[in-house]
Order: sequence, then structure tokens, then C-alpha cells
Amino acid sequence: MVVVMKRDASKEELNRVIRYIKSYCPDSFVSVGDERIVINIIGDERKIDFDMLSGMEGVEKAIPILKPYKLASREYKQEDTVIKVGGIEIGGKEPVFIAGPCSIESEYQIMRIAEEVKEAGAHILRGGAFKPRTSPYSFCGLGMYGVELLAKAGEEFDMPVITEVMDPGDAIAISEYADILQVGARNMKNYSLLRKLAEIKKPVLLKRGEAAKIDEWLMAAEYMLLGKNGEGNEDVILCERGIRTFEDYTRNTFDIVAISVAKAESHLPVIADPSHATGKRELVYSASIAAIAAGADGLMIEVHYDPDKAYSDGAQSITPRQLKEVISKSKEIYHAVR
Repeated sequence: MVVVMKRDASKEELNRVIRYIKSYCPDSFVSVGDERIVINIIGDERKIDFDMLSGMEGVEKAIPILKPYKLASREYKQEDTVIKVGGIEIGGKEPVFIAGPCSIESEYQIMRIAEEVKEAGAHILRGGAFKPRTSPYSFCGLGMYGVELLAKAGEEFDMPVITEVMDPGDAIAISEYADILQVGARNMKNYSLLRKLAEIKKPVLLKRGEAAKIDEWLMAAEYMLLGKNGEGNEDVILCERGIRTFEDYTRNTFDIVAISVAKAESHLPVIADPSHATGKRELVYSASIAAIAAGADGLMIEVHYDPDKAYSDGAQSITPRQLKEVISKSKEIYHAVR
């Protein structure tokens, strides 16, 4: 349940309502917005007299929230959350395109790709420096040196950058270079990492786990939105990247419907990752169009100027020229379906 206070509610009225709520649900907390003060009730709401609470002085309305993901739900916030990164709005009136290599391989490589994806129309530069690979013998990234190279490329071509964080201990150091922090599919349930990112207050892109249900995905977002004592990170971006099923023709099964469901259930922006969803570069174009048509606020795509020689995920990486085609058609579809 959330309690919305009136615009002109006095401090005494607010404190009286808070005392009443905390006498039954002590973990409840207050969110102060630009226009409203909202009290988020955490605990067994059945102990609270709903009618009495609704009628208290200063209360505009009390809203029961039945979803387990309270702060991520549309019941808590009906309007779309728009996250600003630099001059870019994620979840706004235009689709956002995130592009770059799966792995940062060298300064030359990331600089060249950054220049080419920006020319193709991308807004945000992606690149992996800490790579969670299935095999320990695979290339696992350049670590902090790679993060520094990514930041250098972003500065050179005036693009915000995003990279993955795997270890809570690395989060603060990486946040000094990255504009958006990514939680990969393997780490969606790394609750220590989620709690750490709730403290840092930088935008976080949360990928759906490999076998996660939609409510589990949204509950992972809830960890960051809630944070400690209700002082969480409001800038969470959801990312659908496919789930593991019995089908093995594609790398994952791209759950297009999950995009529409996430947009209906949550106010958070939703990005789609057709590269990991399909695992095949020839399918990225059609998967991208389908994701945008389903309501995605943008795409995150792996791009390399020579995919066959990429250190990782070359089979699902497209070229900058192909990226330009994807962006052009995606923009057309985005505005058509809206």
C-alpha cells in the first residue's frame, strides 16, 4: 500500500500519519517527490485500517498495491519513468540505441567502433571489460583498463558509456568511468551487487536472468529501487535479452511478449537486446523490429567492424552499416506503433 499526501498537508499531519503507519509496519518509509509526498507501507498491510487511514487529515488517497514489486509497479507510479543520461532520455519520446562491441579488445578497436556506431545513429556506447564467460579459457576482458578505454572513447565521440559490473567491490571504481552500470543476466539474482548499485545512484540497466520469470526480474529491480531504508536508486532500466528454453536453434528464446508485459506492469523503461536473444547476426534486424513494435524504448546491439575476428560473440555482432539499417527502420516502426 502507498499513501499519497495532499499538496498542502502540514508537517504535523504528515508526522501523525507516519506514526500511525509505523506503529503497525515499522519498516515503512517516506518518498519525497517534486509534487507529492508518498508513504510506502512495507509489512503486513492487513494490520492497518484502510478506511481510517484514508480519512486521516492530510491524506489525499491510500492505494492498495497487490504486486510484490511495489516500487516498480504501475500501481505505485502510473506515468513512465524517463531516465536522463547526458542529453539522452531513456523511456522518452524517441527510441534510444546502445551499440558497441561485446568485448573491448584494444584502444584502436573501441575508438574505431565508437566513431562508426555514432555515425550510424547510436546514442550510447557499450563495451564489455569484465566478461562472465561460460568457459574460463575464453577471453574474459581487459578489466579496469578496458573500462578506462571505454570512457576515453565515449569522451572522444561525446557518447555516454555503459559497461557491466560483476563484483560489488568493483562497482564504485567502475561508476567513476561509466555513465550506466549494467547487471548481466547471470547476476540478476546477485543481491549483494543489487544492493550496492542501489547506493551508487547511477543509472543501472538490469538484464533479465537466463531462466527468470517476469516477476523475478521486476523483483530484482525492486532491490535497487528500495535500497536501504527506502533510499534506493530510482534510475533502473529493464533489459529483455531472451531466456533459456528447450529451443536451441537460437542462443536464447526472445520473449517478445515480456517486453509488452513489462511495459504494462512497470513504469520503468525497457530496452531489448536482440544480439544475445538470437545469437545470430542475420536475425538481429528482424528481432530488433519486433522488439520495437512490442513497445521497447530502445535497443542494445553488439557491433564490430570485423565480426568474424571479434574476441567474443562475433556470430551475433553486426557491422556498423547493418546497425544503420536497424536504427532507420526501428525509428520508423517506433513512431508508427505509437
